[in-house]
Amino acid sequence: MVNKRLFGTFGVRRRANEVLTPEFASKLAAAYGTLIKGQVAVGGDPRTSTPMIKHAVISGLLSSGCRVIDMGILPTPTVQYAVRNYYDGGVIITASHNPPQDNGIKFVDGDGIGIPDDMEEKIENMFFDENPNRVPWDEISEVEYNSNIIDEYIENVVHRVDKDSIQDAGFKVVVDCGSGAACFTTPYLLRELGCQVTTMNCQPDGFFPGREPEPTEDNLHDLINAVKSLGADLGIAHDGDADRTICIDENGDFVFGDKTFALVEKFMLKENNGGLIVTTVATSQAIYDIAKKYGGEVIATRVGDLLVARALKEKNGLFGGEENGGLIFPDFVYGRDAALSTAKIIEIMAREKKPLSELIEELPSYQSEKRKVECPDELKVEVMEKIAEATCEFEVDTTDGVKILTEEGWVIIRPSGTEPIFRCFAEAKNEDDVKKMVEWGISLVLEQLKS
Repeated sequence: MVNKRLFGTFGVRRRANEVLTPEFASKLAAAYGTLIKGQVAVGGDPRTSTPMIKHAVISGLLSSGCRVIDMGILPTPTVQYAVRNYYDGGVIITASHNPPQDNGIKFVDGDGIGIPDDMEEKIENMFFDENPNRVPWDEISEVEYNSNIIDEYIENVVHRVDKDSIQDAGFKVVVDCGSGAACFTTPYLLRELGCQVTTMNCQPDGFFPGREPEPTEDNLHDLINAVKSLGADLGIAHDGDADRTICIDENGDFVFGDKTFALVEKFMLKENNGGLIVTTVATSQAIYDIAKKYGGEVIATRVGDLLVARALKEKNGLFGGEENGGLIFPDFVYGRDAALSTAKIIEIMAREKKPLSELIEELPSYQSEKRKVECPDELKVEVMEKIAEATCEFEVDTTDGVKILTEEGWVIIRPSGTEPIFRCFAEAKNEDDVKKMVEWGISLVLEQLKS
């Protein structure tokens, strides 16, 4: 595995205007532009620092000889859609679910997939050890604009689901965009599909005043209460850059992302008479159970949606996703796509004529729990090595971090690629076992941090 100096799981995330300054962003973008040498789409989420960083990125790209298409503020998957269909590459200014003071830069290739490790390494080498190419003054292009792409993207999502069935169902939906990029897509998409829509936090605001950008259960109490008080059929929540979808069912219950992943997987396999499903090692056993029942095959990658997307492309996969509500439909966008995920979940409810709680109840049932513990970035490698050594007597999968498999269930311990933390995910058949597993995982990290 490449030892990266800047890049995390997908892109570079840092504190805005402390590390991620205009100078930092411009040089990084110029290094990327040196390798891409073509038309590059640029867009970002509504964070307060996004305009500053976006202008710096555009400057860096222009200086390296690229033609730049400024797409404004819009969801990450919309940029990926645009790049796949029209451009040579793309840069997305976003820190996704990170807090408001952070921002980040995601680079994608001509397919709209996050760039591979070897390209990240070349960019890092140029950034630290060499200089990007700079073109003569008379080869610097003008910035172009594409303001129609959001409408085109929404229209394409609508065409991919059964609009008539959804309209006939007349669902009442509460949408919480978290003041992020989904403000420009999901409410309009749902109204186009004939839903009665109530919005929360659907004005873009880089301070995220209504809630934190990550759509966890703790951050969605207002949405849960709204679904219950309005008697809605569904609640939908997104992260900052609108590539993840989390659902609240008609009873006001939080639905974990692995459940919606399993639900959509089930119906994709049924519709297509089987197919290849790509996910990560941190996914639920339910994904494997459903694949076995409906003629699917599952392969697992390291954690990171760009790794899932790349495997979907290389192996011609049908569908993919992660346990965090990020679903990938490779015939549309090679990345997590909140809008199509939302439309697909609503289509399943309409066609099955069942509420979400009942559809979830029909899936294989496992208990899961997620925890995190702080760990400085510079200690991650050492701590991970010690954990691997301390758990060598167990059955383990080291595809990404350490996944310990026991008769009761499993726990995966891995360093975050985007934050100074370790993440522990556990799954078991019953609640007592899953709590023991996740606490064991956290204790292993803490022990190695002390040693």
